[in-house]
Amino acid sequence: MAKKVLRTKLCDMLGIEYPIICAGMGPTLIGETTGAPVELVMAVSEAGGMGVLGGSGYTVEGLREAIQEIKAKTDKPYGVDLLLPQKLDLSGGFGQKGPKEVPLSAMLKSLPKPHQEWVKKVKDELQLPDVEIMVKMNRTTLRPQEAIQVCIEERVPLFCAGLGNPGFMVAEAHAVGMKVLGITGNAKNARRMAQSGIDLLVAQGHEAGGHTGRIGTMALLPQAIDAAYPVPVLAAGGIGDGRGMAAALAMGCVGVWIGTRFLATNEGGALPVNKKHIIDSTDEDTRVSKAYTGKTLRASYNKFHDLWDGSGLEPLPFPTQVLISSALLASFIEGKKDDYVGGLAGQVSGLIKEIKPARQVLEEMVEETVDILTRRLPENVVTK
Repeated sequence: MAKKVLRTKLCDMLGIEYPIICAGMGPTLIGETTGAPVELVMAVSEAGGMGVLGGSGYTVEGLREAIQEIKAKTDKPYGVDLLLPQKLDLSGGFGQKGPKEVPLSAMLKSLPKPHQEWVKKVKDELQLPDVEIMVKMNRTTLRPQEAIQVCIEERVPLFCAGLGNPGFMVAEAHAVGMKVLGITGNAKNARRMAQSGIDLLVAQGHEAGGHTGRIGTMALLPQAIDAAYPVPVLAAGGIGDGRGMAAALAMGCVGVWIGTRFLATNEGGALPVNKKHIIDSTDEDTRVSKAYTGKTLRASYNKFHDLWDGSGLEPLPFPTQVLISSALLASFIEGKKDDYVGGLAGQVSGLIKEIKPARQVLEEMVEETVDILTRRLPENVVTK
């Protein structure tokens, strides 16, 4: 059977075969590496799309090593995704001049008293084991400027900002031949990012896993495309097969940014329990909460959501809230409390019934998209 052809402007911009980019998903908790590891990046890029490394799970030095590993193992284009918070809030004075590693238990003692007491209450009531995690203070999320410089020095083909506006680094990135991508959840921010000089914009709907906004994908895409013009727009949120991709292309997007479907692959970096949550999910089995990071984030529903909702506490600013969720999730995992564990995932989870190789996921998506656009759509729609 002849290989399917599916090309848009995005393919020419990035030097890829198919207009599919794997989202640069980060870890669920401190101590994990990442949801989009080197293996997933390489699998998607080798299959003709573009894999994006989830850089938020690495130290600055580890990020460089991962990038160099990708370059050593494939000559295909790839990207790196970093979180660029506007303001870093870390309680307790654990700053750049402090130790390189700090016990999570020590950092928890710097939190407001009610939050400390709540963590202790949960652990006592559920009889959870104590699990010590060493928090590396040179993680990319805590050292975003240093991490950006690594990407520039390594001449990463595509820099992606999973959080924040990367416009401030566009000139430096362009000087070494890099392209820059931003992600937005509303039209106002789409316009602001486009005006900052970025090359590509992802419009991500409320359905998406991970950090997400308030506007549904179908409503967001046309408004973001208009607001960002002439910057090309990719679609994200609720897309997991060729039907969603065909719809995104029909609305004027140049490609798709796929997270959850690639997370639930052989190469995806999610914990096994989180992959199982995805394939067992219905369309209603995810929740948006600030419990994990202090920002609105969609994850597979689990009893941790209920615990947080009943706490009466206000979430702490990003990334301080991650200390709380990491401490409890590590204990949930160690204590085999799987019903309290759930990773980042979108509403498209209800479509996913099997863990497959990333290449197969991409090839099936391309096959179905081409079939819809060339055969099924013309047969179903009468035009004059």
